[in-house]
Amino acid sequence: MPIELLMPALSPTMTEGTLARWLKKEGDAVKSGDVLAEIETDKATMEFEAVDEGVLGKILIADGTSGVAVNTPIGVLLEEGEDASSIVAKPKAAAPAAAVAPVAAAAPVAAAAPAPSHGGERVFASPLAKRIAADAGLDLKAVKGSGPYGRVVKADVEQALKGGVAAAPAVAAAAPVAAAKAAPAPAVANPFEPAFEEIPNSSMRKVIARRLTEAKSTIPHFYLSIDCELDALLKVRSDLNGRSDAYKLSVNDFIIRAVALALKKVPAANASWGEEAIKRYTDVDVSVAVATPNGLITPIVHHADHKGLAAISNEMKELAAKARDGKLKPEEFQGGGFTISNLGMFGVKDFAAIINPPQGCILAVGAGEQRPVVKAGALAIATVMTCTLSVDHRVVDGAVGAEFLAAFKKLVEDPLSMLL
Repeated sequence: MPIELLMPALSPTMTEGTLARWLKKEGDAVKSGDVLAEIETDKATMEFEAVDEGVLGKILIADGTSGVAVNTPIGVLLEEGEDASSIVAKPKAAAPAAAVAPVAAAAPVAAAAPAPSHGGERVFASPLAKRIAADAGLDLKAVKGSGPYGRVVKADVEQALKGGVAAAPAVAAAAPVAAAKAAPAPAVANPFEPAFEEIPNSSMRKVIARRLTEAKSTIPHFYLSIDCELDALLKVRSDLNGRSDAYKLSVNDFIIRAVALALKKVPAANASWGEEAIKRYTDVDVSVAVATPNGLITPIVHHADHKGLAAISNEMKELAAKARDGKLKPEEFQGGGFTISNLGMFGVKDFAAIINPPQGCILAVGAGEQRPVVKAGALAIATVMTCTLSVDHRVVDGAVGAEFLAAFKKLVEDPLSMLL
C-alpha cells in the first residue's frame, strides 16, 4: 500500500515549515536513510530522511511551498510491486462512517475518492492546491482529486482551470454570497507612503517576532551595566595567538569563557522561570547570538565551563558557519541557560538586549574603546568595554545580577585566571 510522506516536526516549536526543495524526483528509487528533501523550519534548513524503502511515486507539495503544516502529506512512496496507479482512493470497508473523521484530521483519508461534494462536506486538498484555487476563485468541491485517497493536488486544480470549471453545481445557489465574500474592495494606495518592496517573512523571522513579543510583554526586565578594562585581556590574546596556528582567539571567546566561569561561581544567575518552580541549571550551556540572512539564532556552547579558550574558539567558528548556512542541528541551538549578544564588532558602545525565553539573563556586550579612567588618583587611558545584563526579575534579583557581573568583570580584567 502506498506510504504517505508527512511534513515532519523537526523542532519542538515547529508547527509549519517550508518545503525548500526536493532532492528526489518522481520515479526515483528511495532507500532508508536517503535524504528526500530540505525543509526550512522555524530555526534552520534541515534534511528530511526516508524511513522506508520504495519509489517516490508522487510529489504532493512543490518546491518552495511555505506554510505547510506539520503532518501534512507532502509525497507518496510506493512499495515494491506498486505503481502510480496504486495512488488512488480505496474504499475503507471495515471503517464505520463515524470513525473516518478523526483519522482524516490527522491524515487525509476518506472512505472513497471524493466526487464533487455537496453542502459543507470536507474537501481534502494540499495547501498549494487550496491557495491556487482561492486565488482563481475556483470551488474545490467541483474538482476530482488524483492524489492519495482522492486528495486534490496542484495538477488537479490546474487541469480544472484549463477545463473552465469555476464552481460546483451543487453550490450554485450560494454563488452570489460566495462571490461577495471573495471580492473584497481593492486596497487604496496611500499617496504619502514612500516606495517599498515586500519581503515575505521566513519561518525563522515569524518565530523571532513571536518570541520577542512574548519576552517583552511577559518578562519583567531590569538592566545592570558594568565597565571592564580589556588591556590585559588583549595582551594575553595577542600572546596566545602568536604561539600556534591551530586556533585564532577572539575577544568573544574570552567573554564566553568568562561568562561560563562566572555562572559557575554564581549559579543563581544560571536559571529560568517556571510557574511552579525556578529551574537552576547544573550544566553551564552558553547560547551565543549569531546574525544570519534570515534572522538571529543562538547556537550553544555546551558545558562551556569545562572547555578551554581554544576549544571554545574552534567550536564557535564551526557553529557560526553552520548557523549562517542554516545547517544547525536541533541540539546545537535548542536549550541553553544564558545568552551572550555581542555587537562590539559593529562599533556599538552599549545596548540592552531582550531576554531569550525561558532563560533568565542575557549579556549585551559593547565595543572595547579607549576611554579616560582614573587610576591611583591620576588620569589614564584604558581600553574599556561596557556590558549590560538584562535580567528576568522573577528569576534573578538585583543583588544576584550584580554579583554575577562582579565575578565576570574580575575574570575579564584578570584573563590569566581563565587559563587555570
